[in-house]
Amino acid sequence: MVPFSFSGEEMQLVDGRALFWPRKDALLVADLHLEKASFFARSGQMLPPYDSRETLERLAAAIRQTGARRVFALGDNFHDDEGANRLEPHARGMLDALTRAVDWTWITGNHDSRLVAPGHGACMEEITVGGIALRHRASSAEGAPEISGHYHPKLAVRARGRRITRPCTVLAAHKTKASRMILPAFGAMTGGMNAGDPAIVSAMQPADRIDALVPLTGKLLQYPLWRAAS
Repeated sequence: MVPFSFSGEEMQLVDGRALFWPRKDALLVADLHLEKASFFARSGQMLPPYDSRETLERLAAAIRQTGARRVFALGDNFHDDEGANRLEPHARGMLDALTRAVDWTWITGNHDSRLVAPGHGACMEEITVGGIALRHRASSAEGAPEISGHYHPKLAVRARGRRITRPCTVLAAHKTKASRMILPAFGAMTGGMNAGDPAIVSAMQPADRIDALVPLTGKLLQYPLWRAAS
């Protein structure tokens, strides 16, 4: 786990896809997109139906690694509103066990706006914890620090003649406004958007600078994506 500071709080990136908040014993993940494969299977695009198992196994490992007692899932938890009803018995049992083991909050997203909390836990549009707003999609409408998801950011760089792509966290800083953060997609079948895409840069305004954060062998690569003209 790689530590860094956000809005005066120590945070830790977990395997480049999740965020651990030690003071709150909380694990934050975004964009699980559970049951994405079964969603496409309904239209005849047959994909291996194990994406939910893999995502939940990854999530269970992150909870064990951090010792988290709370989980905040920041929207698009299922690929569609009916996804929870399509969980096969093994994945359903995994989800039930996870949501029983820790205090769980489901934040709804654009893919699952009518989600009724599966397993256990609370379901809501957004929540503020320790002065930090947790929601699915970034918003500049309020002055509080914010952590969100939605955009599935990835950083692509060239190193030694190869193009390397990694999920990344996007961090926006401003001299007078609160900091904001976009987490990468956590799900096993989620794809991604270039972290420097205009849609992400625009969503993080106002900002003096916007960086991509990628953990590399115990260190944190902070790659500049955008900087305001001085």
